[in-house]
Amino acid sequence: MRSVTSLPPVRPSGKREAILRAATEVFARHGYFNSKVADIARVAGVADGTVYLYFKSKDEILHSIFDRSVGAAIAECRKQIAGLVDPREKLRRIASLHLERLGSDRDLAIVFQVELRGSTKFMEEFSAAGLAEYLRLIRETFEEGQRAGLFRRELNATVVAKILFGALDEMATNWILSKRRYKLAPMCEPVLDIFLNGATAR
Repeated sequence: MRSVTSLPPVRPSGKREAILRAATEVFARHGYFNSKVADIARVAGVADGTVYLYFKSKDEILHSIFDRSVGAAIAECRKQIAGLVDPREKLRRIASLHLERLGSDRDLAIVFQVELRGSTKFMEEFSAAGLAEYLRLIRETFEEGQRAGLFRRELNATVVAKILFGALDEMATNWILSKRRYKLAPMCEPVLDIFLNGATAR
């Protein structure tokens, strides 16, 4: 098991961010249920009591990691697709950003793909939170393509959004569990090729 490393001292204004970064590392290395607030405080370079000034519990820390990351991901997706016209390119950009984000931070990917799924309670809470908004973004983009005649109108856009998310999610999980080291972001292309072009020979 890898040991966690202490972060450099931080200014008061950056303590909340330092705690979240430290918690992501600690959860990823030791598992959420095996981690203690004291471990997070040590890695963040703050006193145990300081953590409780910003978060009521370890559960709230995990929620905050999720909310912050998903919120940032949605904001970045909306920003990058705003200037695109073709819904297919919008979906490609959303998918690419999804894997790029997780692929650039292995600890965050482990927290998302493993630790957040450690209990039914967690999965219910997070599915009802930012994940619903993320799926709505994919669904609305697909519906835009349906209106433009690019995608079949009879398809259920909600189901399609879940299928695309599920495929990307599986790529990320495989990347974490694989003993082979490779970059995650390029896996977007085969997923989108099947999603947009299908697997039927022409």
